[in-house]
Amino acid sequence: MDDTMPQPQPATELRVEREGTRRYVGLSSRGARVEIGSADVDGVFTPGELLKIALGACTAMASDFTVSRRLGDDYDATVHISGDADRESERYPRFEELYELDMSEIDAATAERLVAMIRRSVDKACTVGRTLQAGTEIALEIETGIDPR
Repeated sequence: MDDTMPQPQPATELRVEREGTRRYVGLSSRGARVEIGSADVDGVFTPGELLKIALGACTAMASDFTVSRRLGDDYDATVHISGDADRESERYPRFEELYELDMSEIDAATAERLVAMIRRSVDKACTVGRTLQAGTEIALEIETGIDPR
């Protein structure tokens, strides 16, 4: 076995723990923490907001290398994400992203090519966006702690 080959990192373990009425905390085995709750609780993200943030972050991160190669490592970018829930069907029928990126230092033709490259990068590498567009299977298992015997 070649010791110079990078070893695969163990998968990050994620969990959500209840902290109170409609208030939870999301935790990762890497030490990250996010406060989660309903919209009427201050200082928390709702699950839907986290979904939107995940999409925006994925868009930005999927295009980071492409943009930094053209604009430099210190470029500023903001991705705004919106989309209202359809409460009848309890789903988000549409998300809208606005990627703000200052390209004033490059010419229009170069900016147009960069926009096309960003779209390709996001289409190819944004796992969250690709998953949302394709849909995904969710397997929910409930452990009760009761011995079924």
